[in-house]
Amino acid sequence: MPYYGQDFMLEDRCGQLTGSDFEDINDRVRLTLRCTQRESTHTIYMIFDRTNSVVFNYNNPLAVLDFGPNNTLGTVSFKPGTTMPMKNYLSKLSGPFAKSTVRKFMAQDGQEYLWTYKTKPDQEWACTNARGYPVASYNLKLYGEPEYQKSSGCMLTVDETYPHLLAGMLLLVLPAAESYADILCSSEMLASLTIMRHILAHNL
Repeated sequence: MPYYGQDFMLEDRCGQLTGSDFEDINDRVRLTLRCTQRESTHTIYMIFDRTNSVVFNYNNPLAVLDFGPNNTLGTVSFKPGTTMPMKNYLSKLSGPFAKSTVRKFMAQDGQEYLWTYKTKPDQEWACTNARGYPVASYNLKLYGEPEYQKSSGCMLTVDETYPHLLAGMLLLVLPAAESYADILCSSEMLASLTIMRHILAHNL
């Protein structure tokens, strides 16, 4: 994946939780969120990587979000086979000031990240790492901003040093074995953001 010295800026084409395309303005990453099944018992959304293709394989999603009946939280699954309850994956902070829209998650890179809602006037959602460093944000189209032909005006921005949280491989050095290991990180940024937006939309 090429580096430009610029954050990943993924235009949210539709701006809807029901499905959209997220495309980097520098064409480095293209992701698709699709609802693949909707029944009374559950609703399934899948995230696909379209970076190297105009189509996607329904049998090879990066992540699967399986919500329960009446829009309740269900399970989230990532390649290569990790599945867990959403409420455990995105856990609320403890204490009297804990909010449902402030949740942390442990990513497949072994690092902890925190999503918060409207902590800054210019950000709808913000994600920071354990040290409080800004990693990602999601912004809505500004009031009065003109309509765009192929974009909702919403934008998912991710720090360029975190490509593995979008769609890619994280190369880890194993000191004891003096070797390397590739860990597939399956679009956790978009998956966790989608769950957080779902939590807000349905007051969970």
